Amino acid sequence: MKKIFVKMFFVCILSVAGTAVAETSDLVILGWVEKVYLVDPGIEIEAKLDTGAETSSLDARVIKKFRKGGKRWVRFAVTDRDSGEEFILVRKRIRTIGVIQHDGSTQTRPVVLLEVCIGGELLKTEVSLIGRTEFDYPLLLGRSALALFALVDPGSDFLSEPGCGSQDQGKPGL
Repeated sequence: MKKIFVKMFFVCILSVAGTAVAETSDLVILGWVEKVYLVDPGIEIEAKLDTGAETSSLDARVIKKFRKGGKRWVRFAVTDRDSGEEFILVRKRIRTIGVIQHDGSTQTRPVVLLEVCIGGELLKTEVSLIGRTEFDYPLLLGRSALALFALVDPGSDFLSEPGCGSQDQGKPGL
């Protein structure tokens, strides 16, 4: 009975919020921390799944915004915390956001599109770039990345594998 009520409550809340809702039976259950595979640069990292955050954020260093061919780009470094290896990535800058910090100050961050694999799904999701070295997890996945395919169990962690399921065929490291 409790399970049915929770399912109905979840569907009602998302419907009221105007968010497209998948059938709850089609959703994968993930823990509040999961391993995620970043397709490029091809590394596995840990991510905190935070339904209180709208936008995802990635630990990035040496963030440089530039223009090329009339388009906005950003170059940044991502470090594999396990090996210490650093990767330089270049992505189109989708937009720039202002994030209000806990102390009330505002921080501007570039947003790029990244491909990540989590819970058997390949996601193309927007992430803001910011130094997250003081945090335990280099990636924070917000609700916009999770809304259409996952439910988060806040009492569990590492409920899935970081690969992309059937899409793993032929991709090195998956």
